[in-house]
Amino acid sequence: MRDHDELVSLTERVTPEDVLGPLTPAEQQSAPEALFLRGDRTLLRTGPRVAVVGSRRASPAALGWAREITRMLVDHDITVVSGLALGVDTVAHETVIRAQGRTIAVLGTSLDQCAVPRNRRLQDEIGENHLLVSQFPIGGGFHRSHFPRRNKTMALLSDATVIVEATEDSGTRHQGWEAIKLARPVLFPTRFLKATDATWPEKMVEYGAFGFNAKTLPLVLAELPHRSTEPVVF
Repeated sequence: MRDHDELVSLTERVTPEDVLGPLTPAEQQSAPEALFLRGDRTLLRTGPRVAVVGSRRASPAALGWAREITRMLVDHDITVVSGLALGVDTVAHETVIRAQGRTIAVLGTSLDQCAVPRNRRLQDEIGENHLLVSQFPIGGGFHRSHFPRRNKTMALLSDATVIVEATEDSGTRHQGWEAIKLARPVLFPTRFLKATDATWPEKMVEYGAFGFNAKTLPLVLAELPHRSTEPVVF
């Protein structure tokens, strides 16, 4: 990681409106006061953006699904958003980088900290060539309560959320409910919906979330509303 002074010089403080444009009343309620950026801020103005999230202890099958889904998003010129946690998040970011796509990491720490020590190099690479986002100022403390707040912000910054796999008590569910509250699409691989014992995915489906497979995902992406004025062509 870079030293403190260098990180401060590389950090840009903005408001959510600065990078997203005017917010709806629901978005205003969910938005943090400020965002701290390192990297290419234009990734927050060019869309669409899809969050790929899931369990830190994902099954081998789910990690395979995450790679497959992420590659498909990159192939369709989607910016992939995730939280730089272990498991699904790490696979999503690494897959984007290997495929030469675009990725945004939304952190549950300030930009001078790294929640996952083994991802220090990955975090630096995203800051250099993609975009790191935090709502926590440099020099702030580390608190577990930051991560649900991070998930709330990730839902705000994304045009849709894909939950690859998560358990009954997974923190990922917080992002799903927040996305639903913001009228953002929430998607599950149908393979996960068929295999899971968790009850909350079914409840989310009752509120409009839905399953997809490799054939239907491109159709979903073609209809995905997003903030960019650029046309989405598939």
